[in-house]
Amino acid sequence: MGQLEGRTAVVTGGGTGIGLASAVRLAAEGAHVFVTGRRKTELDAAVEAIGPDRATAVPGDIANPADLDRLYDAVRARGRGLDIVFANAATASLVTLEQVTDEEYDRTFDVNVRGTLYTVQKAVPLLNDGASVILNASTAADNGQDTFTLYAASKAAVRSFARTWANTLKDRGIRVNAISPGPIDTPAITGLVGEERAEETKAHLATTAAIGRMGRPEEVASLVAFLASDESSFFLGANVYVDGGENQI
Repeated sequence: MGQLEGRTAVVTGGGTGIGLASAVRLAAEGAHVFVTGRRKTELDAAVEAIGPDRATAVPGDIANPADLDRLYDAVRARGRGLDIVFANAATASLVTLEQVTDEEYDRTFDVNVRGTLYTVQKAVPLLNDGASVILNASTAADNGQDTFTLYAASKAAVRSFARTWANTLKDRGIRVNAISPGPIDTPAITGLVGEERAEETKAHLATTAAIGRMGRPEEVASLVAFLASDESSFFLGANVYVDGGENQI
């Protein structure tokens, strides 16, 4: 038996990258995982990889409250409450201060801030006492990269959410923590910079980590599984870096 046997989890942005790796790991530890994201094809592939007895796909956009309602209706129908929420879904764009537009601002904050807020708020009535909520922040909130003006600010808000929500939910034994991944090799990099610049960008990102390479999604998933489990019972309101030393050394 895995350390999450019999538990129910939700992973947003679960069709690819860190979200997919985390869904796979949580299921391997025994949880039934509800995965959501905007691309049904990727979600269906995730369920096939995990196994339909361990995963359920509910397509949707966390920026759309009605989609989140459908997600949690599916969790409610299973009748076992909710033990783990990994609020992972996010969007990013490369814009400096001078390049920010209303459209870019709305898109980034609608997904990363409002979407994360409602992902957790709408989960609260389903959360079992002792549940674990994990928010995906980022080292970008700390390192001041000028082209991440909006993304970095949105992730700083996510970090703040972890502190306030930990305080709000602690009387029910619900632990809220954040993780801050550094340079992780995911398909999002290609989506951000384009196919022609992807390898060059990855080579640069590898140099920003003291460990000398990019991280793998599975390495982040190991941290998510730890924070989801009783092994992290004394973690509350924390922000755990998984960045190969990028912001540490």
